[in-house]
Amino acid sequence: MTLLPYAVLLYTPFVCASLRNLNATSIPILDVSDCPSCGNTRTLWNIIWSCVATLLACTWTAVHPNIPGMDERKVAITSRRLFIMVVALISPELMITWAVTQLFWAWRAARDFNDAFGTPRAQAPSDHQDISEGTATSLSKASESSGSPRAPKPAEFRGWTVTHGFFAWMGGFMLYVNNKPRATLTPDELLCFVREGSVDMPVIMEAEIEDRSKGDALSKGIAIFQLVWFILQLVARYVQNLPITLLEIDTLAVAALSWISYCLWWKKPKDVGRPYIVHWKATSPPPSNLTYDEVHPAFSNGGCSRYFCYLVYPLTSLMGISRVISPRTAHSRRVPSLGGYGTHHDAPIALLAPAIGTYSGIVFGGIHCLGWNFFFQSHAEQILWRAASLGMACICASQFVFVMLGAGYWNRGAINVQMRGLRIKIPSLVLDITACYCVILSLFSSLIYITSRVTLVVLMILSFRSLPPGVYDTVVWTEFVPHL
Repeated sequence: MTLLPYAVLLYTPFVCASLRNLNATSIPILDVSDCPSCGNTRTLWNIIWSCVATLLACTWTAVHPNIPGMDERKVAITSRRLFIMVVALISPELMITWAVTQLFWAWRAARDFNDAFGTPRAQAPSDHQDISEGTATSLSKASESSGSPRAPKPAEFRGWTVTHGFFAWMGGFMLYVNNKPRATLTPDELLCFVREGSVDMPVIMEAEIEDRSKGDALSKGIAIFQLVWFILQLVARYVQNLPITLLEIDTLAVAALSWISYCLWWKKPKDVGRPYIVHWKATSPPPSNLTYDEVHPAFSNGGCSRYFCYLVYPLTSLMGISRVISPRTAHSRRVPSLGGYGTHHDAPIALLAPAIGTYSGIVFGGIHCLGWNFFFQSHAEQILWRAASLGMACICASQFVFVMLGAGYWNRGAINVQMRGLRIKIPSLVLDITACYCVILSLFSSLIYITSRVTLVVLMILSFRSLPPGVYDTVVWTEFVPHL
């Protein structure tokens, strides 16, 4: 309930921005068939194409997927990316939550490696030595000569950046045993094996990682330029009192949130196809219970629980509640497509990521309130649009509470709450019972959210039956240039 006043205050500017000076009792409506074709106007297809191009720039190019399995086909890789694209279109605030979680764990991985090997920052790219792709540079010989067999020399370790952390958590390091792929390593496992001397410390420069990435500053700049240009056009139309369509309002909402996730993923490599090979050199075999080998027990159960897990784990993975390993993920020896982060729920990230996602969802619904006083065909359509816009924000606010309590369902144990020196221990049984109810309520609220989102999409399509006058007029940019 504490989020409700903030949501109301946040919605007020969006609703006020949608108000118009209505001096007449009747409002003329322009039919789609009466679409003008003058030089200073735009057509319906111009509107649709502008929105589609912006949505593609927001979803297809902005999403940074994890590294796929080494033996996976293009069809499987493309289908997973299309699924993430659909999620970004339906619920972009989940992408922000996912990006915040990945950014935190990438920063933590870089910090752990730099603390372990004593180098806070990487050297300049010009000082980097050339390293062949797919092999690791051995630092153990230099360490043994100095009497420290378990750690590389700080002079040889060039330091890790956030890009290294992203690369490690997205499945960048593949363990090979007897020249055969064994499993993808997490940064914690890699750090542990390097300290034990089981593997050589992989030295890969940030420039090498960026070379593997399919996205560069130019492609990212073009995508951001498309977003900025679209937003600039809508602002100019608002200044000149020109109406906009519901499709443009929805595209603005998706673009605004996608731009945030794009910035959070700025240092993450994009569309990397192959991991970096790390060879096992110890005489003893590697552990059999590596992280990405352990399939979640719920997938082994029969009946409805297995299908329930398939339904729930994409949502919990995007929210950072739990890193669930599916059988297909373990078979492909890859990071979960919606994973790429750790499982230790530190207090800052356990609260920060869902909180940012919650307020992003409130903003997403608030931007849709720009259509609060849109010229709908009927009063029922107007009420549905308003209810769906407010419903998405209320659901996001409630989801924050459900996520906080529902985390105990996936991470069993007692939670200690400390406030003003008073330490309260909540038994795990009570926590799990409460969390189960929260998971059920969270699924129910998710269905309401999807229903609200589908309602908005249907109303957007129906709005093209008749559009308000002036919607086809283009912006007169010369009005923004001061005349002498």
